[in-house]
Order: sequence, then structure tokens, then C-alpha cells
Amino acid sequence: MEPTGKSSISTDRKNSEKTKTVVSSVSVKPNGSSISTDRKISEKTVVSSASVKPNGKTAVSSANPMNPDAATALSSARGDQAMLFRDVSHGPREADLMFRLIHFWEARNLNTKTLIGQEMLLIDQEGTVIQGFVPAGRVGTFDLVAGSVYNLSNFFGSRSKDQYRVADHVATVSFSWNTSLAVVENPPVLIPDDRFRFHNYEEFKANCNSRGDLYDYVGHMNLVNGQTITDHMILDEVDIAEKRHLCVHVQTHDGPVMKLYLWDKAAADFCQKFKSYGNTPSVLLVTIVNPKHLGGTLDLTSLSSSRVFMDADVQPTRDYLEWQTDMLNSNSDIANRIADEVVTKPELVTLEELFSYIKQDSSKVAWFECMETIDDVVQGSAWYFISCGGCNSKAVKGPTSLICNNKKCVKTEVTGVPQYLTRISVYDKTEQAVFVILGDAGKELTGKHASELVANYFEANDGVGADHCVPVPQALLDTIGQTRKFIVKVSDHNLTGKTQTITVTKILPPEAPLRSTVGVGSGSSGSSGDTAYDKARKAAEILEADEAKRPKSG
Repeated sequence: MEPTGKSSISTDRKNSEKTKTVVSSVSVKPNGSSISTDRKISEKTVVSSASVKPNGKTAVSSANPMNPDAATALSSARGDQAMLFRDVSHGPREADLMFRLIHFWEARNLNTKTLIGQEMLLIDQEGTVIQGFVPAGRVGTFDLVAGSVYNLSNFFGSRSKDQYRVADHVATVSFSWNTSLAVVENPPVLIPDDRFRFHNYEEFKANCNSRGDLYDYVGHMNLVNGQTITDHMILDEVDIAEKRHLCVHVQTHDGPVMKLYLWDKAAADFCQKFKSYGNTPSVLLVTIVNPKHLGGTLDLTSLSSSRVFMDADVQPTRDYLEWQTDMLNSNSDIANRIADEVVTKPELVTLEELFSYIKQDSSKVAWFECMETIDDVVQGSAWYFISCGGCNSKAVKGPTSLICNNKKCVKTEVTGVPQYLTRISVYDKTEQAVFVILGDAGKELTGKHASELVANYFEANDGVGADHCVPVPQALLDTIGQTRKFIVKVSDHNLTGKTQTITVTKILPPEAPLRSTVGVGSGSSGSSGDTAYDKARKAAEILEADEAKRPKSG
């Protein structure tokens, strides 16, 4: 793949406030070895690419705007040069194309799962990307390897689809009955490795649920399946495989936070890449994501064509990681905001609307705001549980000491810490419900830690044994009649009907504004390092595991 002469790639740049496009290309050192170089351009940028002549000099061809009705002027008119993608138009073509295969994937009918064909992304020497298509009857005929350079002869220029496009070109290179494909071992020209089309929060929001073009995302991770990013974070791959997806809270620079759902292969690729890094990665790039509005927030969803990259994988992730490192080193306020602030804008709903959302087949895990009045503290069961002081998972009594239920916990000597696990009955003008208050959300309600209330009880009752269950404290009973704003989580167990109880992850003070910080607290300075959200999540797992399966409420 290495030409014998010296070459360089020149790129014309234009400023644009729209989609940013990044082209990954190759330059050649004087000794003939190649190095990867990446250049940022805008969506409207004209890309120039240098080719190497036999005499070692370079000839530069410049890209022109694409026109679907333009006559096809073959670049191959000059010698045996291949047609450029900018010259591809609609209709049958007896011409050669030379390109790098960026990626390919199966296209299937969403309902019947019937194979429609094989779709692919192709890039030529000018950095122009076009979509390719192999009909179902010809899938398997061609030996395709992502990253390889090919020469294709004879094809049909079909019209690009109107919905869910993954390339800007108006045509698609469809493999026809007389198409031939051959690997080019030593390409005579330099062909970029990849091309990305990025959207930011505002652009994704503007195209939400539009079924328009699909773009790429790059940013940093704040949460993975509810866990904060730590140096020794471990993914629950069994759980991810069973659910077929994972959820990542992502943020670009200091913009709003979005939830990014990775499904099936994208989820598996995420786990594999995440484990491959010695240190926990922080930057995430996912290609071809679909923006949707779910549960009152803007979410991004991966597709079968999505690819996953992290910290040092490609130039855009390396550039972002460099920015993040500079910000963390230069500004502690920004560093704290990047590390700890996960701000979403959950929709304010009534209980009737909440239960209606749960009943919808298309609903997913989501957070909502509810303004509810506390009617009672449900009694008859413990209002707290004993957690492991190391990981906040449930601790059980062993033969001689407490044992942590979390198999991944590294604590050999478990210190029990009381945590809230309190059911309250609430109501509004439309419905009644049972909320469960977990972890630090209980302190936000009463102003006191569960451990403090339990300790106070035993200090006031010296003769009570250690196994005695502490009755509901007055601090909880005093909340009856209060109207508070709750941040609640609709969990998988709610959606599958395993429990009617709604989990509370945060309780706002009566004077709090509508905009709220959700999902992550500032964390404690203790050895566990878990945030309020972590404690709530782990307590929720304990609660939901003990719930009997019930029909959905409404």
C-alpha cells in the first residue's frame, strides 16, 4: 500500500457552524513508510487528495460539489485512472472505482428479520464517502474485509434512500450482476482510512425523531449503567448480555448530558474495548446513532451499523482526550463539573402519566420528576437495610461476621452500615403510588443519615439486642403531609411488571427550582467513593430482587 515517491495531502478548509467532518488519511514519510494523519473539515469542505505519479511527483485532484443529474465524466479518461466518487451518478456504469472499505453490515427487515442485503461505507482518494449495497442474493459472493482497498468494475448508481442516510452522496454504489471486485495490494494513490460526521447536542435535538441523516457522536462518559467512572470499574457483562444493551451518560465538553443506548453488537464491542484498556477509558465515539426523545430527555441509540471507539483508537478520540486532559489540569471547576455533574432535564409528570408511560411497549428506563404529597410511611417491614461499608451492597449475617452479597467486592472484613430502604405512600390529583426511598435520598427527605437514626435508637435503648429491628423513627413520620418534588426512576422491573413500587433517586427541597441535577451526587469522602446514585442503584437492586411479580399498575 506504500507508493514509492514522496507525497502529501493538502486540505482546503472552510469554517462552518454545522456538522463537523473528520477525515482520517495517510501521509508518506521520505523513507516510504506511512503514518496516519487526520484533518478536521466542515460538512461543506472541499477535500483535495494528492496522488503519486510514476516519476515521483504529485498530482492533485480537487473535489467538486455532487450533482445527481450531472453527466458522468469518467476520471479514467486520463490513462487507466479509476472513477472518483464525485463523478458517480444514477444509472448503470461500466467503470472502475478504487476505494477503501470503511465498514459493512447486514441490513434486515425490522419486523421479519429477513435479510435485505449488505450495506457498506466506502471512501475514495479525495475523502468522499459513498454508501455501497450488495443485494441479498449476492451476499457472500464478495470477500469483504474492513480497511482493505478494492477495485470495483461495473456497478449501478442507485438513488440514496431518503431516511436514515449515513453518507452525503446522492447515489449508492449497488453491486450488479456483472460487478467484479478485487483487492488492491499496493494502491497507487493515498486513500483515507475513515471519515466521521459529528453532531452536537443542539443538532441532535433539532433532528430528533426525524428519521433523517444519521450522524456520529464523540464526548466523555459520566455513567455506565448507573456506575460512575472509576479507575477500577468492572462491567457486569452477564447482565449486559442478558439485557442486550447498556446505557452510557455522555457529555460533549461542558454541554448538556445525553443518554446513549448501545445495543447488541455495539454493546459487546463497548465491553471488549472497555476491558482492553489498562486504565478505565473516558472518551467515547459511536458512529451512526439515532436521536430520540424518550422519557422527557434526548437519547441516542446505536444501530446495527454503529461502530465504537475509545480514548486512543482514532484521531477524534485522541483529540478529545487531549482537550479533556488540558481542562482537568488547568481548571479545577471544570474538572469537577466534568467528573460529577450529570444534568438531565426529566419531564415533570403526574402519577397517571407515569403509569401510562410504564404501560407503553416502547418505553425504556427513564427518569421523571413528580410533585407528590406523602400520605404515610409504610410499616410492617424494615425501613432500612445493612449494607457493606466497602461497596454499599447488601450485607448478610455469616457464622461469625457480616458477609457482602457482592461477589466483586474486595472487602474481606465487612463493616455494616445502615442505609435507607423506606416505602412511602404518596398521592397527587390523579393517582396514588408507593415510592421506595433509597440511600442518600432518605437523608434528603429527613435531614439525617439512616446510620445516625439507628445509632440514636440503640443509644436510647441499652437493653435492646443487636438483632432488634429499629421501628420507624419520628424523623420519617414527621414527613407525612409534606409535598415534595421527587426524581423517580422507571426501572426494567417496572417495565416488565415485576414491581409496582417506584424507585426514588433524589428528593428536592421544597424551594428547589424545576431544573435539577439527576443521577449523580458529589460523592462522599469515605473509602467507598460511591455517589448518592450508586447507593440508590444498589439498594434498588436489593429491593427489586425481593419483589414478587405483579401486574402493571394504572
